[in-house]
Amino acid sequence: MSTDLDTWRELPALQQPDYPDAAALAAAVAELQSLPPLVFAGECDQLKERLAAVARGEAFLLQGGDCAESFDVRGADALRAKLKTLLQMAVVLTYAGSVPVVKIGRFAGQYAKPRSSPVEKRNGVELPSYRGDAVNSIEFTAEARIPDPQRLVKMYNASAATLNLVRAFTKGGYADLRQVHAWNQDFVADSPVGQRYEALAAEIDRALDFMRACGVDTDALSSVDIYSSHEALLLEYERALTRIDSRTGQPYGVSGHFLWIGERTRNLDGAHIDLLRKIRNPIGVKLGPNATADDALALIDALDPEREPGRLTFITRMGTGKVRENLPRLVDKVTASGAVVGWVCDPMHGNTYETANGYKTRKFTDVLDEVRGFFEVHRSLGTHPGGIHMELTGDDVTECTGGGHVIDEADLHQRYETACDPRLNRTQSLDLAFEVARMYRENH
Repeated sequence: MSTDLDTWRELPALQQPDYPDAAALAAAVAELQSLPPLVFAGECDQLKERLAAVARGEAFLLQGGDCAESFDVRGADALRAKLKTLLQMAVVLTYAGSVPVVKIGRFAGQYAKPRSSPVEKRNGVELPSYRGDAVNSIEFTAEARIPDPQRLVKMYNASAATLNLVRAFTKGGYADLRQVHAWNQDFVADSPVGQRYEALAAEIDRALDFMRACGVDTDALSSVDIYSSHEALLLEYERALTRIDSRTGQPYGVSGHFLWIGERTRNLDGAHIDLLRKIRNPIGVKLGPNATADDALALIDALDPEREPGRLTFITRMGTGKVRENLPRLVDKVTASGAVVGWVCDPMHGNTYETANGYKTRKFTDVLDEVRGFFEVHRSLGTHPGGIHMELTGDDVTECTGGGHVIDEADLHQRYETACDPRLNRTQSLDLAFEVARMYRENH
């Protein structure tokens, strides 16, 4: 493989594990290099075309899934619940928002997390921070927190198993749009948003009946395309899974269809930018409240010098108190430059706080208000609000407060199951989808 792909090794590489055994790391990387791709270059190109439609204002991106995946999750039930939630949100956005929806899961690779501190303290004991199952263990012991490079191989195997299940569910009939009621059977009776979804599903049934009566073949609705994504944080893993496409001779990251660079690692002279600028996948960059318009333009020059629609998506994570103030300058200046990028709102990461009893959480009202501010900015500028990027689960967890089934801070302990950041549960996710569909209609 081209040595040009290794220039990142000479640059500052933030948020990387400090592996104590270089030989063990080299062995794990060699094993990864010998394994088949997790995704294929042609699939990445197809996604890039669909994200180009998002950037042009012709489609909407729904991206969601776990904050950090866990090796301990076994079986198909958890993934099925997550997919069901994404599918239901997509149905709401497509039908109620009257817009094609590009669906991307935060799965099959989201096993590593950047951390604000390299160490964690509990009861006077200081240990290295948990950096995700791809690096070390969440167990609070000195041995468990040692970075283990063999976990990179475990990440590959877990990602492969996840992708196999996703393909089985989405191509094997489970995602058939004609089954929209079946996705709701466990949910409708005691849930106001479930009843609202069921009413929408009945409308879809009538529309499909009309299409069939007119002789339209609805078999094409039996499967959907859901792409995989994760933060391209661990550079040894991403480099080992960078392959040269036999069709084009170009390098692709075959660890996932859509890879993004986080707010903490988007430094222009850094290793993450250097590696991802050379792969041909569609890529994203997180922009926090301190990002400037000049930062955005410099990132475009670095990552999308050919100005290729669909290549670059900016995922903004401003926080509800700053999105209306900070986002307009970025969108206005990028638009004036002539670059065609996708604009997506991550309303989760800028709205996290810790409760008095130590739970990290987010208020549903803050999440919703940041999305509302994102839409307001784009409406005022005449630009396209391209999508939402969510941390969510299909399980009935109690990690974020508020929503239709109101969860308050006293309820958080009941099912607080995240390994890292708090996620919206299924009810909150669907509540959000209905509100986003309404905002989208108002914008158009």
